[in-house]
Amino acid sequence: MSVIDMHIMRYINLLDRASNVKTRKCFIYNNIIYFAVPEQMMSKAIGPDASNIRALQDKLGKRIRIVKEAEGLGDAARFLEDVVAPVKFKSLEIKDGEIIITAGSTQNKAALIGRNRIRFDEMKKLLHEMFGMGLRIL
Repeated sequence: MSVIDMHIMRYINLLDRASNVKTRKCFIYNNIIYFAVPEQMMSKAIGPDASNIRALQDKLGKRIRIVKEAEGLGDAARFLEDVVAPVKFKSLEIKDGEIIITAGSTQNKAALIGRNRIRFDEMKKLLHEMFGMGLRIL
């Protein structure tokens, strides 16, 4: 379980006020605010014609994305695909308490790692908080 700081709590409360969807999973990756909500609440969180997303983006001045909440370790590949989109990776395997991502091309690997390993560090922190796992990118 991660500690929720004041910025994250503010974002969660704004989503709740805009769409009446409650979530505890909010994080920032690649300067985009992500909300992980249960699958049955996704359309309610997004709103008609993405009106809730647009309202939050206008209010915060940042990009917002709503992704389906991961329902355990078996859902990790789909969850990561949603988070890193449009960047693709070849495969994901879980071994020895670590999530190993095979990027495929060097371009995809560079996009996953980011300049000065910023995206790698953000993803590593996210995976540790969500699944309690480490990260390695091949």
